Amino acid sequence: MEGSTVASQAVSPAAVAARAVGVCKTYGGGETEVAALRGVDLDITAGKFTAIMGPSGSGKSTLMHCLAGLDTVTEGDVFIGDTSITGMNDKQLTTLRRDRIGFIFQQFNLLPTLTAQENIELPLAIAGRKPEAEWFEQVIGKVGLRDRLHHRPSQMSGGQQQRVACARALVSKPEIVFADEPTGNLDSRAGADVLDFLRTSVDDLGQTIVMVTHDPVAATYADRVVFFADGRIVNELEKPTAETILDTLKEIDRPGSPVSAARS
Repeated sequence: MEGSTVASQAVSPAAVAARAVGVCKTYGGGETEVAALRGVDLDITAGKFTAIMGPSGSGKSTLMHCLAGLDTVTEGDVFIGDTSITGMNDKQLTTLRRDRIGFIFQQFNLLPTLTAQENIELPLAIAGRKPEAEWFEQVIGKVGLRDRLHHRPSQMSGGQQQRVACARALVSKPEIVFADEPTGNLDSRAGADVLDFLRTSVDDLGQTIVMVTHDPVAATYADRVVFFADGRIVNELEKPTAETILDTLKEIDRPGSPVSAARS
């Protein structure tokens, strides 16, 4: 009996925080039509840190926008948890993004007249809610902003501002956080601080992170790296290192390679 219990636990599938099923996205029409996504199937495992990489124009940001309900798909289906978001109207998508999704962008998008704490709490305030006191303290402690809560953005460094943006994304306890080049405007030290926080939010707070990045070093913080080229997933790595990421990127670009051939 014990053996069967252990076996059933071993094969229990991991929870999926977001899913793309046969997703296609095209822009324009006729001779100007551009296929940004070409039949993408992808599961994002809950409680894990997933990085998405690929050359400019590969479709990685388009996929993130579709998964997050910021853009619609041309074909296929997108799920957040068990909820299909494909047929939702604008009002439903706005509610979904507010209640279930967190966002971190390359631009910090902080309001200059508000303090760090007010910026962090702003999405909840707009929704007429207050942060859970214990969770707020956890997030602030992890992001290392306790002594900056009453400072305005102009009184903080870029790295501190991005950590405010990270805390803002987490304070509503979202099911999943999407980060689009979150270290793109930061120096290497500030970028490492933000990536450490994202890693810690997964390990200590149970958060699910999906990060689009072009930086192999940033991608090493992830549990899994998914590689895009020409609107398709062409490879992926578990427990990536800078070396394996660079080797995979070179393979994608090498003419005649199996990965390169799969793109055509």
